[in-house]
Amino acid sequence: MDKIILDNIPQREPFLFIEKVLERSEDSITTIKKLTGEEDFFRGHFPGAPVMPGVLMCECVFQTGALLMALRGQSAAGNKKALVTRIQGAKFKNMAVPGDELHITVDFVEMLANAAFMKGKITASGKTIMSIEFAATIVEDV
Repeated sequence: MDKIILDNIPQREPFLFIEKVLERSEDSITTIKKLTGEEDFFRGHFPGAPVMPGVLMCECVFQTGALLMALRGQSAAGNKKALVTRIQGAKFKNMAVPGDELHITVDFVEMLANAAFMKGKITASGKTIMSIEFAATIVEDV
């Protein structure tokens, strides 16, 4: 697990779905998640033919986006946190299965007030698995 991830986003096991930063720039980041087949969600989704749930693929993208926000200096501090506030255009083109190494790329689009707008995609073995557009807003803890 990359220390940069642990130092910049609050998620932890068993709900941490990114493992390593592969590439990053001011406006883009790519992380990796290796699917071993031992992940708990594969036990029930689907027995005998495991597939990573789409909602967890979205979470991979959202966590990568939170990391990008933090590295851009737009992370929440103190009693604030970044929460996903909009999801649109989610497209699932292929399945993510045990043995896949997911490459999760998020591109920063723009910042409006306290909301960051981003685009994300996941690829594995050169194939697009999914793509999505989303926004994350910095809010006070409740």
